[in-house]
Amino acid sequence: MNENENIQFDCSRGCTVTRKDNDDLVCVYRQGCCKLEDYDYLKGVRQEQYSDIFEVRFKNTRKGFYRNDSGQSIKTGDLVIVESMTGHDLGIVTLEGPIVARQMKCKGIDPDPNLLKKIYRKAKPYDIEKWQEAISREQDTMIRARQIAAELGLEMKIGDVEFQGDATKAIFYYIAEGRVDFRELIKVFAEEFRIRIEMKQIGARQEAGLIGGLGVCGRELCCANYITSFKSISTSAARCQDLSLNPQKLAGQCGKLKCCLNYEVANYLDAQSRIPKVQEPLEFEDGLAYLVKTDILQEKMYFSYEKGSLANMYPLDASEVIEIQKMNRNGIRPESLKMEEAVDAPEFISAVGDDSITRFDKPKKKKKKSSKGKSDQNAQGQAQKPAQNEGQNAPKQEGQPKPKQGGQGQGGKRQQGNNKGKRPAGGGQGNNRAQ
Repeated sequence: MNENENIQFDCSRGCTVTRKDNDDLVCVYRQGCCKLEDYDYLKGVRQEQYSDIFEVRFKNTRKGFYRNDSGQSIKTGDLVIVESMTGHDLGIVTLEGPIVARQMKCKGIDPDPNLLKKIYRKAKPYDIEKWQEAISREQDTMIRARQIAAELGLEMKIGDVEFQGDATKAIFYYIAEGRVDFRELIKVFAEEFRIRIEMKQIGARQEAGLIGGLGVCGRELCCANYITSFKSISTSAARCQDLSLNPQKLAGQCGKLKCCLNYEVANYLDAQSRIPKVQEPLEFEDGLAYLVKTDILQEKMYFSYEKGSLANMYPLDASEVIEIQKMNRNGIRPESLKMEEAVDAPEFISAVGDDSITRFDKPKKKKKKSSKGKSDQNAQGQAQKPAQNEGQNAPKQEGQPKPKQGGQGQGGKRQQGNNKGKRPAGGGQGNNRAQ
């Protein structure tokens, strides 16, 4: 068997699991495998003050800081047994050195070693085996937990389950809009799974980060890739960027407003502070100019002499608009806006600048009217006129059936004469109409 086929990638914890030929289980830390990865830009720098404090990561949902109380030499990538509220847990060391102090300060954690939990020792093969057995139960436990919650009629959804390293406790992450009574649920869970139960509520964005997926931009969801702390997002973020207030376009996979709406808000607010508010049209000697649209980032405003029309737009810088407004307030009208070049429809070109994007469109074929078609139409019109005259001048005969092709002979002769013996299309239609 190929060695690569025997490797299992556990991206939720950031490691690879391999079973050797002698049936030994090997877990190796894999950097960059999950969103809780931190870049150590102080790698190789030593600092004695925080040399015994390490960052330990568990599942994608959590990580913490622990002090080394084992007396063993621990480094990044080691699997360690750490202190827990009940029993012990198993995690992976992800940061060491002075970068740990900066991370603790960023998260508002007191760096006092006496307040931190302990690292007991490095994980042994027996600990790793038990840990992997507990991990293998997480998927089935989550499915069964959802069934139990549905049977009890609770309005909640179990989003994820995380087992502790010693397999004596499990954290159930759930989503609910209101308050949920867990008293009966926890009893059923304890009897069903024979473990300690901890319920932890998460939001819709955190659930999307756990499940993962692709956004409309084609990239991996930001909440599944790197976002760990979620900030509130309001529709004002979309309004200040002049986005379409369409809920279907502004909502993400979680059903909430997209996290990326907050990325450029600061730039837009800074640019909007230099753009004036135009509530009335600008006055020029040759007429009134109405505001059509505004390019916020380029700080340009487009005006047109026709109200609400996108034709013949003239661009003005925001600073120029401010000066013109001051002139209008003083009763002064500039000469004309037409001194500026009108903006045409933008022409999209490739990055190289050689090809136009319209090369992907199929060229439209122009339909040419043939001379034969024109002659047929003329012949048809001439055939209809005598047939109509015959129908009007012919006396009405009672009791005799009408001929089916009355007047076809005369009409046909005239058409043949005009069309040089060729049978025109629809030669008898005019005669039928005459009848």
